[in-house]
Amino acid sequence: MLCEKNIFKKDYKQVDLRFALAYPNVYRTAMSSLGYTILYNCINEREDTWCERIIFPSTNSIESNTPSKYFDILSFSLQFEEDYFNLLKMLKDAQIPLKRSERGDEDPLIIAGGPCATANPMPLSDYIDMFIIGEGENVINELIDIYLSNPDKGLEKFLKVDGVYIPEFDNETKIAIIEDLNETYHVTYPIVSEGDVEDDMSVFNNSIMLNVSRGCTRGCRFCMAGYLYRPMRQCDHRKLIDIALENRKNSGLNKVTLIGAAVSDYSNLDDLIDGLESEGFQISTPSLRIESITRNTLETLKKSGLKTITLAPESTSNLRKVINKHILEEQIFTVIKNAVDLDFNIKLYFLIGIPGESMEDIHDLCEYMKKIAEMHYNPKKVKFSVNPVIPKPHTPLQWEGYDFKDVKKKIRYIQKEMKNYNIKCESPKKGLIQYTLSCGNRQVGAIIEKSLTKNVILKEWRDISPKYEIDDPLPWDNIDTGVNKKFLKIEHKRLKNLKQTPWCETGPCYNCGACEK
Repeated sequence: MLCEKNIFKKDYKQVDLRFALAYPNVYRTAMSSLGYTILYNCINEREDTWCERIIFPSTNSIESNTPSKYFDILSFSLQFEEDYFNLLKMLKDAQIPLKRSERGDEDPLIIAGGPCATANPMPLSDYIDMFIIGEGENVINELIDIYLSNPDKGLEKFLKVDGVYIPEFDNETKIAIIEDLNETYHVTYPIVSEGDVEDDMSVFNNSIMLNVSRGCTRGCRFCMAGYLYRPMRQCDHRKLIDIALENRKNSGLNKVTLIGAAVSDYSNLDDLIDGLESEGFQISTPSLRIESITRNTLETLKKSGLKTITLAPESTSNLRKVINKHILEEQIFTVIKNAVDLDFNIKLYFLIGIPGESMEDIHDLCEYMKKIAEMHYNPKKVKFSVNPVIPKPHTPLQWEGYDFKDVKKKIRYIQKEMKNYNIKCESPKKGLIQYTLSCGNRQVGAIIEKSLTKNVILKEWRDISPKYEIDDPLPWDNIDTGVNKKFLKIEHKRLKNLKQTPWCETGPCYNCGACEK
């Protein structure tokens, strides 16, 4: 049975607005989302609003068991494209009309945010009234204020809010970004969950999620988050230690998970880890960037109790040039050797389907993974995760398609070659579906809706899967993330020529546009 501490309970008769944060994935995933927990706490600090959580597969709130349809605003967090199916299922099960055109005054206002909503709202644009583009806590209070001052269902009044895209008007929208992480909202009163089963625990297992940084400007050409949330912003390490101490006082939690798009690029990482460790915290981090990891960082993390490190070499040396992942072989093997010496479990992520990749490259990749595994005294303690590259909106790969047959052939080869190693390969079909959901237009929504009642066969996904030419208009052209299309086209050309674009934090400005937001 699930038991939670630090949740907000209010008298619904004493508030002006009932707000539901809906998460179209399971509790374990929902409560591991820092953005979801930030919005929950941030909104609940308002006296006029009660924010409750509705987490798939339930359609009633956790706090008061209120059905979804009785809330004023129902807001979905979209972290993964596959959650689109669950979103429509939640609306259907809650007896809320699926399409926005079919909803009336008695139905909730349906909004959506998160990275998927920010990148390309088109696949769900017939179902969502309003999308928040960018970082939600930068927008949500203004949106609530406007709603409370004029709660009729007309949406035109929200057009003046930066970072709001309304499908009814198909308005041009500029991303809303937090400029100063020292001044923004940080959770200091985290929910602590306890349960009898693993699904009742978050991925970070009741850890204080410490938001050390946002954004990454390394420029990996496949990484959507690296283009959406530029520039990189950091929170002062002394403030972060104070936030961790406040969290511990309010929750009793003693484990800290460092959260950020590029945690190991954080400028004061060793000082932060040393400071947290001196306060008696256990420290973990979801992943570390290889070229930023020092022996000292690994030793401190090991001392604090971390057992597994996660690394992403992505591919072999030549293909890393295509995706602008500039890591020297010496760096990779030095970090792995240090991790083995310190008896870490090691998890490594690799990509296949990189533009220009051949079957010979796949053979070389298998030999590369075997070499890494054999560095460990127990090769089974080295886990490999192999995933197809999914072209994403607002990245230089957005003009690349998804070759289902090619990916399928390569995965079969890898599974055969690596059968004696600890490896997991993503399904080629799942990759195709994710690509179509990522880069599709409004027509994709019809297939998502169809899947509620019928089986959608592979051919249907292949038929609707897009492929864009370099000068084609794109479904997400009305969404301005700050990074201009001219820069993305240059990067697309450079990937074809195996040219690297050095990290702008240590090199020249490339005028991508993000710093002009």
